[in-house]
Amino acid sequence: MFAQLPMYQRVGASAYKVDLTNTVELALYLKNPETKFKSIHVAGTNGKGSTSHMLASVLQEAGYKVGLYTSPHLKDFRERIRINGKKISEEYVVDFMNSHRFYFEENQISFFEMTVGLAFQYFAESKVDIAVIEVGLGGRLDSTNIITPEISVITNIGIDHTQFLGTTMSEIASEKAGIIKKNIPVVIGRTTSVTEQVFREKASGLHSDVFLAENYKGDIFETDLKGGYQKENMKTALQTLSVLKANGWDIENEIIQKGLLAVVSNTGLLGRWQVLQKTPKVICDTAHNEDGLKSVIKQLSEEKYENLYIVLGVVNDKVLDDILPLFPTKAIYFFTKPDIKRGLEEKVLKKEAEKFGLKGDTYDSVQKAYQAALQQAKDGDLIYVGGSTFVVGEII
Repeated sequence: MFAQLPMYQRVGASAYKVDLTNTVELALYLKNPETKFKSIHVAGTNGKGSTSHMLASVLQEAGYKVGLYTSPHLKDFRERIRINGKKISEEYVVDFMNSHRFYFEENQISFFEMTVGLAFQYFAESKVDIAVIEVGLGGRLDSTNIITPEISVITNIGIDHTQFLGTTMSEIASEKAGIIKKNIPVVIGRTTSVTEQVFREKASGLHSDVFLAENYKGDIFETDLKGGYQKENMKTALQTLSVLKANGWDIENEIIQKGLLAVVSNTGLLGRWQVLQKTPKVICDTAHNEDGLKSVIKQLSEEKYENLYIVLGVVNDKVLDDILPLFPTKAIYFFTKPDIKRGLEEKVLKKEAEKFGLKGDTYDSVQKAYQAALQQAKDGDLIYVGGSTFVVGEII
């Protein structure tokens, strides 16, 4: 899967496809497994992974057999496909690939298309009660967008992946709105006047009821996901669960409370404001775009520490002039490059960062940068690791 065909997260634009023809034909070849289980479809610029894991955890606590499809993975490809928190087996992946390899090669099926086919087949054969399906990129043209879910969810809209989704909030919202289906309710997380109008117009044309997370009036609970930004994601999840309950799903409040407090243990979610050690304190987070980093840097500013050390690496398609000004100047930086083709060279990152008053040294691997930060930090200091999902993946 990895060697033969490109994967967007690792190689970028060359892996992005502009229509769903291959996915539709692959699903037909697999006898349409996506029609054999119920689902929830989750899109958004940020928060879709956390929201998906929250929903899966609660539904699992409610006694349902729950599939969960997410991307990207941090350490193990199998993180992408789980049932009740348990990763798909290596044997199933190998058997699936061996059984269909000729078709994949003959039809030039992409990494994402293969992975979606694998997940949907696995969920269908395992007879899950419901699967939470996270969009990979965008919505309208994403390989997951062949399902007809019980409910669609769009967490929020920010500027990211502009080379594919557009450069304005309206254009990006239109791409995300592509997951809205006829007569299927849609929950919208954070909105602006621009994005709300896009979503309402799309939903109105499809006779789909719109529910705004900001209008959720029910109980608010605690969650084991510690980032301050999770409050917003939780409201989106709670509004989604409220609609599911109204549509006949058996989900009691005490179950919701229990599920939200056990997201990590139930689903294996990693890399969201995750504390790796306490002395010196080390926090990592996968936030990697302007919208996500604003929330994370704000929370970082509320931490107490003597000195701040930041291990920072990014991919080469980020608009650095948008994200680097968000980072604090009163920190010591360890500039590095994630070990993928898309990784931005550490010396280039340092040069760009210096324009915004960010000072530090370069390291030719994430591990070297991280170990250097650990060696310099004292007990009362704080180390933050981030800038890219792949940087976090290399140290977890």
